[in-house]
Amino acid sequence: MTRSEKIRARLEERFDVQTLDVIDESEAHRGHAGFQEGGESHFRVRIKAPEFAEMSRISRHRAIHDALGKDLMTQIHALTLEIDI
Repeated sequence: MTRSEKIRARLEERFDVQTLDVIDESEAHRGHAGFQEGGESHFRVRIKAPEFAEMSRISRHRAIHDALGKDLMTQIHALTLEIDI
């Protein structure tokens, strides 16, 4: 299972996802810190779930990081979150 697939699976498992896009933006960072050959190092996640409505911005980010888990978060160099409620 790729990192993209793991991200998708863990978020769908934790939240009542209405929309979810997991975009690997790694190639745009070639030559920069954290770039890994083959990609899967820089991601943009666009997610919409009703659970986020009652959370602060920081709480939303923490909830996503918790859902992904420390093991996966340590494999990702950059994670951009676009959270819709």
